Amino acid sequence: MSKLGILLTNIGTPNSSEPNDVGRYLSEFLMDPYVIDIPEILRWFLVKVIIVPKRKYASSEAYKKIWTKEGSPLLVNSQKLSTKLKEHLGSGFSVKIGMRYSNPSIAQALKEFRDEQISRLLVVPMYPQFADSSSTSSIEKVKFEDPGVPMTALDAFYNQPGFIRSYAEVIRENLNGKSVDHYLFSYHGLPERQIQRLHPNHCFQTKNCCESVGSQNQNCYRAQCVKTTRELTATLGLRLDQYSFSFQSRLGRTKWIDPYTDFVLPELAQKGVKRLAVVCPSFVADCLETLEEIGIRGRKDFIKAGGQDLYLVSCLNDHPHWCQELAQIIKAAT
Repeated sequence: MSKLGILLTNIGTPNSSEPNDVGRYLSEFLMDPYVIDIPEILRWFLVKVIIVPKRKYASSEAYKKIWTKEGSPLLVNSQKLSTKLKEHLGSGFSVKIGMRYSNPSIAQALKEFRDEQISRLLVVPMYPQFADSSSTSSIEKVKFEDPGVPMTALDAFYNQPGFIRSYAEVIRENLNGKSVDHYLFSYHGLPERQIQRLHPNHCFQTKNCCESVGSQNQNCYRAQCVKTTRELTATLGLRLDQYSFSFQSRLGRTKWIDPYTDFVLPELAQKGVKRLAVVCPSFVADCLETLEEIGIRGRKDFIKAGGQDLYLVSCLNDHPHWCQELAQIIKAAT
């Protein structure tokens, strides 16, 4: 009996935490025109000559702080999710991981699907909110590696009830018994121009342009992040004064969507927040950006500015509720 192939795609991770492997990963990642959207020759010079030769050492040190005996947290968490998802989906499905950059690669996953003679493929970009630099890049990579594969792709699931319920449950479990003064919902950032290009007549035209998601801004990443925040805070029963949202992980000097997490953290401490919970709902699996950027550096900056403690809420990873909910989301899409 033929199976339906389920390809879980994510950004990826270096093969090891050593500088050379980190450099190869960064080079592949940053040379993607969906990530750094400037002319190729300028992108090559920026990435190969300026960014990677220096950044690979600092990034290597950061990766070493979170690397485990099993390997990269992003890959380990993705593998655990894949295993449990297979159990929930049953024998009619074949589930594989395909990282956009590095290994296990999308090309390798597609080869294995061809060997299994799957009937068709559902690509599941593991990015709750839509962005060309993540979702579109992954889907286009699949098309490039196997142009003939009968394929559909799962839409962004930022407001899917199952996603919201699962993340709310993880938040409650992580913070059970802890006293929290404030919640910060920190999302991966994007350059403003990458969002504005999709909706030039709407995005960033007014202060309230991201207050809702509609036909005029349906693919606006920032608006989808705002919607995710509202759905989660409503499910958790939080008041407006109990939470904030921000954007992290920016690169370079261009204008990125704001407010910036690294600015917000000390500001909250200076305003008297002592115990801060940080949730990262643009990530489904813990990785460098959650564990090191927020859990280590962010915590240090918050405490240095006067805070008492920062509680990093884990991502969905392979939480049982999320495995069940994701299986249902996939089945509904097939």
